[in-house]
Amino acid sequence: MSQPLFNSLSVRYLRMDFTGGLTSAVVALPLALAFGVASGAGPEAGIYGAIFVGFFAALFGGTPRQISGPTGPMTVVMAGVFTSLQAKYPETGLVMGFSAVILAGLMQMALGLLKLGKYFILVPYPVISGFMTGIGVIIIILQLGPMLGHPDTPSLTSSLTSIPGWLQTVSWSALMLTLLTLMIVYLWPARVAAWCPPPLAALIIGTVGALLVLPPDSVAIIGDIPSGFPRPHWPVFTLDVMGELFYAAVLLAVLGSIDSLLTSLVADNLTKEHHDSDRELIGQGLGNALAGLFGGLPGAGATMRTVVNIRAGGRTGYSGAVHSLVLLAIMLGAGRYASHIPLAVLAGILIRVGINIIDWPFLVRLTKLPANTVVLMSIVLLMTVFVDLITAVLVGVFISNLITIERLTSIQLDHVYLTDGTEARDKGLPVDEQRLEAQHGAVLLLRIKGPLSFGVGRGLRQCLSGYESYRVMIIDLTDAYLVGTSTAMIIDDLIRTELANGRDVVLVGISEKAQANLARMGTLECLDKNRVLTTMSEAVDVADDILLVSAAETSL
Repeated sequence: MSQPLFNSLSVRYLRMDFTGGLTSAVVALPLALAFGVASGAGPEAGIYGAIFVGFFAALFGGTPRQISGPTGPMTVVMAGVFTSLQAKYPETGLVMGFSAVILAGLMQMALGLLKLGKYFILVPYPVISGFMTGIGVIIIILQLGPMLGHPDTPSLTSSLTSIPGWLQTVSWSALMLTLLTLMIVYLWPARVAAWCPPPLAALIIGTVGALLVLPPDSVAIIGDIPSGFPRPHWPVFTLDVMGELFYAAVLLAVLGSIDSLLTSLVADNLTKEHHDSDRELIGQGLGNALAGLFGGLPGAGATMRTVVNIRAGGRTGYSGAVHSLVLLAIMLGAGRYASHIPLAVLAGILIRVGINIIDWPFLVRLTKLPANTVVLMSIVLLMTVFVDLITAVLVGVFISNLITIERLTSIQLDHVYLTDGTEARDKGLPVDEQRLEAQHGAVLLLRIKGPLSFGVGRGLRQCLSGYESYRVMIIDLTDAYLVGTSTAMIIDDLIRTELANGRDVVLVGISEKAQANLARMGTLECLDKNRVLTTMSEAVDVADDILLVSAAETSL
């Protein structure tokens, strides 16, 4: 059954969608301006990103009530992309950066069409916590310059090295504006926040206060903001920069996908609905591709704006579309009024964003968490801050997979049963196992239940080292419900090793699929047909015969 083209849309809830969209647009406005300034592309880039990503992700995405637009993580990455490209290509670097956004959007659409959405939310939580906390730290450090009255720096390293100089020449006006902004966003009364959200209140109060109280030109301001509908920025792709653009696009696509789908999960928890991950990626990708074409920042599902929309009554994708249209109306008519906003006020808003991104619930529980979880999160955090996000995530996922494999190996070894029949009678075990006791350790039973990963092989050999006197091994696969490639390889290696050491091997209860896998590897060719049996009773009989023959040959 084919899916409808548009997201869940219905005019039945149009009034509620209008209220939700309007409210979320009021919250989005100061954030979009702040993200635009922080990216280095200008405040209008933040607004355009919110308009295009928000509109098309709402109509074509898979999370009906989600509000999308520029986010802290995406802005941090984009700031690095712009800085790198403009340093190498001063005239076309900005357009190249938007070309990376277009390419990232196309990648997201491809990920959705390939049905890969579900895999992005399988990233281990310590990895997500580490890179989100790292991004929060980066945002805060990058805003220290504007907070102290200095121009913002293009990178974390330059910010850290500039801090001693900044502290020697502090602009107290800028610092007071930033602290005032932080006080407002954190102490703004909840009963007033319903119609005037804290970021907007901080933006208005901080700007008006600066105009009325501070001397002219005492603090840096946004400056002129172009009004009107944006012109397209046609993509620029050249061979010498293609590698860098591709890397930036992959980074943006992966981060935007994770960011959006995590917000979709938050929306699901609030609405008791279920989003469509693949469709969400298609909608986000379409929005990002168009945002890049029109000079907008890349975006993703924004958690705070989505929660605001849901609580304000938004019910369908129309709420996200209304949010974008409201921002477009503001951009068409009120751009000139935003030019007086102090950068210190935007720094305060972004510092609050950075603080909120940090995973505080995880950090306060660090002393109660397992050491490997804490180490994994710390590695990802440090690599996010001092290396880059893609490397941090890849390394984090790799380490997490190693930990998972080790745990699975331990669990799977619990499904491997070894006995030579000792005390079988006292423990009331089956008669066939009791019969092994009469052979005084000469027959060893290996019973496998469930699948085995290849990492179990080493653990299994360690278990076998405790049995040295056996001459016949019975491998019971009766309860091995899945003998895939890994399990078959372990069994093949075990049989060949035992035969090479002069021992006999008997296989019991092998299924048709297991027989096919072992035959494909040539394992069964190593064994006589009378060594592949159906029941455990038959296997014990054969083991007895083998030992009798061996004893007779020894006596001769």
